[in-house]
Amino acid sequence: MGDIRRRGAIALGITGLVAPLTLALGSVPAQAAASCTTQAGPYQKQVEKFLGRPVDGKQSAADCKAIRAFQTKHGITPNIGYAGSVTWGVMDLMNKQKAVGNKPNAAGKCPTNKGRIVCVNLTLQISWIQDGSRLVYGPVPVRTGRNGYETRTGLKKIYWRDIDHVSNIYNVPMPYSQFFDGGQAFHSVNLSMWNPPGSHGCVNMTPTTAKKYWSLLKNGDDVFVYGRKPGT
Repeated sequence: MGDIRRRGAIALGITGLVAPLTLALGSVPAQAAASCTTQAGPYQKQVEKFLGRPVDGKQSAADCKAIRAFQTKHGITPNIGYAGSVTWGVMDLMNKQKAVGNKPNAAGKCPTNKGRIVCVNLTLQISWIQDGSRLVYGPVPVRTGRNGYETRTGLKKIYWRDIDHVSNIYNVPMPYSQFFDGGQAFHSVNLSMWNPPGSHGCVNMTPTTAKKYWSLLKNGDDVFVYGRKPGT
């Protein structure tokens, strides 16, 4: 890769690390962020069901503890155990991802006439590798661009790979980077794949997934991105 192109790719390198979530949770109770709320949220019953709690729509200390643990694990703030729209949105997405099973391309939206191709469904926040109609790997959850930094859709190709890439914009590592559109790349992050609001454009992956993608792909392989990330 020429030096100019390399510098350009580095300059455009996008990291998935973001500032803490500041999305409004609607009418959140006024307790300090460090405390556990006693107030039931608008999605109380849905959240209780997801977490395997008694579904009564009433907030208990045990409910709050379970909700708060989920929020903390996935970087949802404020993590006060309130069953609000962001928390339920993450859970609802998880349910939809699970429902896909081993047929991520059931609707036929990712091309099957390209041979080996990486598919990224922004709507469901999943990715997989297929060869024709044969599923090679996945589907796996991914974390794509947040509002204002959306991962761009369309048919693309992997054009540059850098196993030890570091973003010179954010000064953070982007291991196993595989660039497919300007500064947008597949790469590993040490974050939950459901950590809102999303990346700055890259397709974030767990270290395990990023390493597997690195082993299965090469320069010139096709990438197809479609759909729309919730909240963008």
